[in-house]
Amino acid sequence: MKYSLILLFGWLVTACQGQPGSASAQHQVGGPCQDCEALLDFRLLAPPLTPTDTLPGYHTTEPRLKITGTVYQQDGKTPAKGIIVYVYHTNQEGIYQPGPNPVGWETRHGQYRGWMKTSAQGQFTYYTFRPAAYPNGREPEHIHIYVQEPDTNPFYLDSYYFTDDPLLTDAVRRTLPKRGGSGIVSLKEKNGHWTAHRDIILGLNIPDYE
Repeated sequence: MKYSLILLFGWLVTACQGQPGSASAQHQVGGPCQDCEALLDFRLLAPPLTPTDTLPGYHTTEPRLKITGTVYQQDGKTPAKGIIVYVYHTNQEGIYQPGPNPVGWETRHGQYRGWMKTSAQGQFTYYTFRPAAYPNGREPEHIHIYVQEPDTNPFYLDSYYFTDDPLLTDAVRRTLPKRGGSGIVSLKEKNGHWTAHRDIILGLNIPDYE
C-alpha cells in the first residue's frame, strides 16, 4: 500500500510538471511584474476568448474607442496566432473602479478590462471608451496592455497613449521603453468611433525573451 502511494505521488508530480502553462513549463520573460497574473483572470470568468471584446461601459460612455491591433512574431513580419491580450484602464474620473461583485484582480484593476485571443492573422479588436488621467494630473491618459504567448508567463507592454493628450510631453515620450513597440496612437474619427491601430512585435525590448 505504501509503495502504491509513492508511485501515485510520483505520477502526480510528473503529470503536473508537464501541464501547459505550469510554472515549470513556462519560459519566464519580461522581468519583474507586480500584477501580470491579472491576465489569467479570464480563467475565473470563463469567457470564450475571441479576437474581439467589448469592455464594460462602452455602450454608455463617450468618447467611444475602437482599437485594432496586429501581433507579429519576433521577426516583425509573421502574424502571431493565439496570443492572449489583456487590457484595462480607469474610468472617466481617473479611478480603477471595480464593479459591484469584483472577481480576482478587478479589485485593483477595476471593471473596465477585457481579453482577446489573436486570430490566425494575429489580429485583435476591442471596444471601450477613452479613460481619464489619474486625479493628480501628472500622468497621461493610458490603457494598460499585457500579453501571454503559449508556454510563457504573462508580461506587460508599453501602455496605449494618445498623441493629442497634452500630458504626453516630449519628456514623457523619452521615458517609454517601447516594450513590444511604441504604444502611442493617433485617434481618428470614423463611424461614431475614435479609432486607432497598433502593431505589436513579440520580444521587442522585452527582457529575457531569448
